[in-house]
Amino acid sequence: MERHQVVLYLVAIVVGAVTGLAAPAAAPFVEKAINSVLGLLLFATFLSVPLIDVGKAFLDARFLLTLLVLNFTVVPGVVFALSRFVAADQALLVGVLLVLLTPCVDYVIVFTGLAGGARERLLAAAPILMLLQLVLLPAYLWLFAGPETTDLIEVEPFAEAFLVLIAIPLVAAGLIQWWARKARPGRAVEAGMAAAMVPLMIVTLAVVVGSQIATVGGRIEQLVPLLPIYAGFLVVMLGIGIVVGRVARLDVSGARALVFSGATRNSLVVLPLALALPADFALAPLAVVTQTLIELLGMVLFVQLVPRLVRRKTEFD
Repeated sequence: MERHQVVLYLVAIVVGAVTGLAAPAAAPFVEKAINSVLGLLLFATFLSVPLIDVGKAFLDARFLLTLLVLNFTVVPGVVFALSRFVAADQALLVGVLLVLLTPCVDYVIVFTGLAGGARERLLAAAPILMLLQLVLLPAYLWLFAGPETTDLIEVEPFAEAFLVLIAIPLVAAGLIQWWARKARPGRAVEAGMAAAMVPLMIVTLAVVVGSQIATVGGRIEQLVPLLPIYAGFLVVMLGIGIVVGRVARLDVSGARALVFSGATRNSLVVLPLALALPADFALAPLAVVTQTLIELLGMVLFVQLVPRLVRRKTEFD
């Protein structure tokens, strides 16, 4: 399964899309499973990362500083330029800004690991990324969409996502690692979760796509302008991430992690925020969901592309 994982992920996306379109009434029930399967996937990911490596990652000041500069200075400039294409539609504009201005803190760790990136460094940076995006998002909305949008930000979705998707799986993984050092059953759990990584990713992709595809399909004519914006963001951030990694002289695993962090957004966290917007912003959550679908396809391709583009340490010398 690991040898053929990219093909399997594409199949999962297709199966999720076909199922979601064939049974749209099931979407609300499937959507409730997103946090559960994603939390389980992240638990398996955290379990495969020795927690001592996460502690050491806090000491990598160069990586952390580069990551913050990329996500909170470079990315906003790219987002502002791309968002001008839908600036006339306030609902679409807010949706685009909400999702593209917030760096991912959950499945980016999984995709980074699949591409041989420094997932332990992204895990260490997750609390900082979450806090800064919560603090800076209102300011960016004020600048890019007008002062009336600053009241749209709520703390609860960010706090809940951090608790469910990061804190609880991380603590559980730490306990299992402690248990594995003392008893064979703990080591068996570690081995079982390692073997379950690819199946869990397949299920996660199918569930996310299957739960959202029908909603997007029903308003596709209004969402078409977003497709080149989201695809363009991935392409631009792929190039910028590689260049910034080279300028910062990061090692190969750090540079790969940087590329994934710059390109991957916090769509599953900001979706509840978008759903809570007033009726005038009904298209905003659909704009967020559309980005999720485009990004998942992009990440499957990134897993193949990034290791080929960021390969040798000499590239950064």
